Amino acid sequence: MWNNDGFVLWFTGLPGAGKTTLAERLKVILSRQGYKVEILDGDEIRKGLSKDLGFSKEDREKHNERVMFVAKLLSRNGVITLVPLISPYREVRLRARQEIRNFVEVFVRCSLETLVKRDPKGLYKKALAGEITNLTGIQDPYEAPLSPEIIVDTDSQTVEQSVRQIIDYLANEHLIEPDGIRESMNESEISKN
Repeated sequence: MWNNDGFVLWFTGLPGAGKTTLAERLKVILSRQGYKVEILDGDEIRKGLSKDLGFSKEDREKHNERVMFVAKLLSRNGVITLVPLISPYREVRLRARQEIRNFVEVFVRCSLETLVKRDPKGLYKKALAGEITNLTGIQDPYEAPLSPEIIVDTDSQTVEQSVRQIIDYLANEHLIEPDGIRESMNESEISKN
């Protein structure tokens, strides 16, 4: 029997690891299957709900707490909530796990070498040149999860492989209806934005 309640997929990882990309692809697939899905993207929330916050440890924690509150509200109202958020501190992610029913932590792992090569926003280049001083993973710490439900390695996995791994987990845990979703996932659907 599958669970038709909402749940939260909390994507954590360094900047540029692929958290938002995976969330966007999953939203397309799950929405096409009739699920209510929302993305709470950390960058977007900083433009609105958290526009008053900077990047100190205290501000990062407040930002994560705000996202956690919204994710909890959405998920308890039947919405699959995808949260691509660096969320660098284990303690904050643990609080999210304790607060949110049906919480699934997804560690989006990627080597620093690959992140520097990708660098879609130019952040690593600026951090390594000393132009910015608080980039998570360079000057500020990132505490990798100790026991996430899902680990995707974007160094070695394609977006398609990572999405399939996440969908398989959700189906196996009865968070989504397995019948039809795996069969309906073709490569072109996964690779669409």
